[in-house]
Amino acid sequence: MPGSNVTYRAVVRIIGALYRLMGYRVDVRGVEHLPATGAGVVAGNHIGFLDFTFIGYAARPRKRHIRFMAKRSVFELPVVGSLMRAMHHVPVDRRSGARAYRQALRLLDDGQLVGVFPEATISRSWLLKPFKRGAAGLAVNRQVPLVPVVVWGGHRIYTVDGHRSLRRRIPVTIMVGEPLQSAAGETVDALSLRLRRAMDALLAEAIDTYPAAPRNDQDRWWLPYDRGGSAPDPERAAVLDREAVARIGDAFE
Repeated sequence: MPGSNVTYRAVVRIIGALYRLMGYRVDVRGVEHLPATGAGVVAGNHIGFLDFTFIGYAARPRKRHIRFMAKRSVFELPVVGSLMRAMHHVPVDRRSGARAYRQALRLLDDGQLVGVFPEATISRSWLLKPFKRGAAGLAVNRQVPLVPVVVWGGHRIYTVDGHRSLRRRIPVTIMVGEPLQSAAGETVDALSLRLRRAMDALLAEAIDTYPAAPRNDQDRWWLPYDRGGSAPDPERAAVLDREAVARIGDAFE
């Protein structure tokens, strides 16, 4: 898909220029764990609207392009939707995900990296929500590596509930873990559990080593409740998720 790669490279350059303009301090750790060649599934946590841009940007040193599975409504936006389609990202309709799953399998068969957010929606607690089975299912189906990735700090720039900032020099940490390979006879659920454990460990390390702290009590919103932040705990966050779905009629933020 040479045409999509041209568009992808151009978009990555533009995003990189915007990051530099804003002075974002992007710290990528473990990028060597991304396969340099061949198919794979990249599973990321979901805390903000820019997660896929950070994960895609982090793959630059490996000269890889990640085709993300994203909610269909993104593809309906002016300009953004055209770019998403041109880059061969995968639109997901929550009412019928089979078509997106088949498209993702075709990308894997073509030797591509497919990006999946196993939580499906943004976590308002900033901690991991329960996982859907799609990421592990793709990896088991095609026997390809499953690469855990976490982003931390990107939610301070743009996320749910009106949180957005034009502050310069916000640090963003991206951690890529060692690829997981499904063992002989391993079930999708078992691999998904291993994925969650790996991402839990990466997220804890990213939070613990993040080079910034809240400026005041009002700024504690971006820290999890168990790190002294004012974010809701996972149970309360789940209630807020259901309320948001009731307001907008969509299971995806």
